[in-house]
Amino acid sequence: MIDLTQLRREPDVVKTALGRRGVAATLIDHVIALDVEHRRLLQEAERLRAEIKDLSRQVGDARRSKDTDTAEALTLRSRELGESERQASEATDEVASNLRNELLLLPNLPSEDTPDGADENDNVEVRRWWVGMDEGAPFPTYEPHQRLYHWDVAKELNILDLEAGVKLAGSMFPLYRGDGSRLLRAFGAFALDQHRDAYEEIRPPSFALTETMMSTGHLPKSQDDMYAIERDDLWAIPTAEVPLTSMRRGEILDEAELPLRMTAQTACFRREAGSAGRDTRGLLRVHEFDKVELFAYCTPEQAPAAHADILARAEALLQAFGLTYRVLDLCAGDLGTSSARTVDLEVFSPGVDRWLEVSSVSWFRDFQARRANVRFRSAEGTAFVHTVNGSALAWARIWAAVIETNRQADGSVKIPDCLVPYMGGQTHLVARK
Repeated sequence: MIDLTQLRREPDVVKTALGRRGVAATLIDHVIALDVEHRRLLQEAERLRAEIKDLSRQVGDARRSKDTDTAEALTLRSRELGESERQASEATDEVASNLRNELLLLPNLPSEDTPDGADENDNVEVRRWWVGMDEGAPFPTYEPHQRLYHWDVAKELNILDLEAGVKLAGSMFPLYRGDGSRLLRAFGAFALDQHRDAYEEIRPPSFALTETMMSTGHLPKSQDDMYAIERDDLWAIPTAEVPLTSMRRGEILDEAELPLRMTAQTACFRREAGSAGRDTRGLLRVHEFDKVELFAYCTPEQAPAAHADILARAEALLQAFGLTYRVLDLCAGDLGTSSARTVDLEVFSPGVDRWLEVSSVSWFRDFQARRANVRFRSAEGTAFVHTVNGSALAWARIWAAVIETNRQADGSVKIPDCLVPYMGGQTHLVARK
């Protein structure tokens, strides 16, 4: 959540920053008013408690002096104040709860480097990359055999069975088979190996407590997009960001530990509420997919380098796969709730003739750390860590883009060279009986 101290000290700065995200100033004023009321009620409850404590001392003095009448009068007054203190404490708790709920719904302040804009149409394209670009090769064109939908190519090769997925779990739950499954596994194994030099590999649970989901900002804002197991107060994780962010929840880290980097491949579950009939063919939008996540706890000073490192690693994977991609700097109006700055990577997939988002690399400042209460200790005292994360990469759309981009004239699909060792030396996907 945002820094309440900053809101008190610099309300106009916060209003201007959140105004870039479309948050009305009146909403900020409402939060400020709740904070003022909460502090007033808190002071009143503390004043009443202090008065009751003093009355208790006076009652004791009166009883020791055998002044029964005074002791009874003071006791009666103490009871009356006790009721007032109880009411004041209840009111304080109610306003505190309302204040917290409002703060949980406020998005993060966008960074100064984040472009202005209202929605995805205002995102800024930073650069593009394609095979041979450095040698002067023009932006690629694609042959007719590359212009087939990946679900049609996959059906020919018998490596994706969408009908079986529907039969087992409903629509938008894909089932990979044969070499399609093996290719998916190869993506993850290759990526995790590429990150071993600096990131500790973690295998977290696929489910998270409500508190864990709150820490990243996925709750309460995105509740409708999550899969809930209400009986056990658990949620299917939408990304490994969720458990990684809470790995050190409630702890104070030593500054010498930072940056603390972790990576994890997990299944990711998203309900995609409201997506029915939109991009639901093939693997463009699915309820379950595998993804490798990169994550770092860091100091504010380390955050830019941590963000750049994750972005560079994601780009390096796309280049290793030989996929054409572009880099987008997301505008303030298109940022996720918790993000201060996000850079997206989109690959071009010729069969569907579209750019497909495959990675979001985000810096959250201390927004998530405040929710998770993760701090670090330095010579100046303690402060909240900054968190940075990004996908490297989300495999469903990468799988689709490779199938379409690498389809050969004979109907086979060339496996990216970097994945051949992970495919047992196999160089092409071919139709098998």
